[in-house]
Amino acid sequence: METRTELRRALGPFALVMLGIGAVIGTGIFTLTGQAAALHAGPAIVLSMVIAGTAAALAGVCYAELATMFPVAGSAYSYAHAAFGPFIGWVIGWDLVLEYALSVATVAVGWSGNLRVLLRDAGVELAPGRVDVFAMLAVVAVTLLLVRGVKESAAVNSAIVAIKVAVILIVIGCGALFLRPALWHPFVPPNTGEFGSFGWSGVLRGAAVIFFAYIGFDAVSTAAQESKRPQRDMPIGLLGSLAICTVLYVLVSGVMVGLAPYGELNSPAPMALAADAARERAVGSALAPLVNSLSLLVKLGTFLGLSSTMVVTLLGQTRVFYAMAQDGMLPAWTARIHPRFQTPYLATLVTGGACAIVAGLTPIGVLGQLVSIGTLFAFALVSLGVLVLRKKQPDAPRPFRVPFSPWIPLAAALVSVALMAGLPRETWERLVIWMAIGLAIYAARRRQPRPGFRTN
Repeated sequence: METRTELRRALGPFALVMLGIGAVIGTGIFTLTGQAAALHAGPAIVLSMVIAGTAAALAGVCYAELATMFPVAGSAYSYAHAAFGPFIGWVIGWDLVLEYALSVATVAVGWSGNLRVLLRDAGVELAPGRVDVFAMLAVVAVTLLLVRGVKESAAVNSAIVAIKVAVILIVIGCGALFLRPALWHPFVPPNTGEFGSFGWSGVLRGAAVIFFAYIGFDAVSTAAQESKRPQRDMPIGLLGSLAICTVLYVLVSGVMVGLAPYGELNSPAPMALAADAARERAVGSALAPLVNSLSLLVKLGTFLGLSSTMVVTLLGQTRVFYAMAQDGMLPAWTARIHPRFQTPYLATLVTGGACAIVAGLTPIGVLGQLVSIGTLFAFALVSLGVLVLRKKQPDAPRPFRVPFSPWIPLAAALVSVALMAGLPRETWERLVIWMAIGLAIYAARRRQPRPGFRTN
């Protein structure tokens, strides 16, 4: 049997934009927005979205420069390896497990919550158990799809993205007809005396929590080695998906807190609650039949939308592992390509299995905050990597260049660190423990060098 080591270049700019939207419009807007509004920001969740979107845009410009310089799988890992060397490369690669693998688990828990809402509407009430079996099964299904092939996965993703963008537009358009402006007051609820619990500190923490929603454009960069013309297509995919999603996020979050009291949105399916509030408000009006049907459509679209997010984020994790294995930092089997499907099938199966277990056992709030801090940490180092590579490789071809350097890369790093500071102490403690485990693994592998392990 022939062992393949190359990924198939099958993705154009449209597919990359759709991959980005597929990851960005997911659990962040369909699930975590409600939690951030209910516990931290209130109606000012709109401002949290703007802050998080600004931070993502700054980092996105930096990603675009590096993605065109290094059009390979691996995303932030590959960039950090090139800029800072193998040690920081490993740190970022290990950190990206928080970003991608735990993101898959987070989305799966949100998917399961929306499935329960749909079943409840159909008259089937399922009480949550200690193990979230539905979340586990969702990850298994996505894993098998990704083993089948990236082109097929992208086609499924594009179809689902069209549906969930339509759902977002329906919520914005239809929900605007039944808004209760009184629910927007006070826009920034007074702080309760605890940092991050409403007030302006709550807006900051809301932005840090909801930053989870913006990792989609980062997932686009992991597919660079499967892009047809990465120097042209990657900036389009990265910045195009980010721009579209930020506008939609700001609008839909404003509508959600104008349909239902923000304190009631702490649910795995807050958009479904907002749709139900619009349905109740439409009773007796000429639009009632339409709103009733749209409520079901929103729930179905949310359910499908979370499915595509799992596809893109699990794709991102396996491509990071593929790049690390190519450098000898992970066992060689991690980069083994299926002879027929041309996908890193063993890494996909192992990663999917681990994500399924985590999804079945871990609460969504803990998962979401870990994903956010891992993402922000990666963004900060990638942004600084732009400046380092400008010094180390000043003459390297840069099809896309960050404008106003060094100010934009510095601003991207500072904003990312500021948002990290807004996360709870417990999240920082989990990050430290996770990184300590990663450093121990790195030290063990350095004592037993593998073929291809780069040391410069």
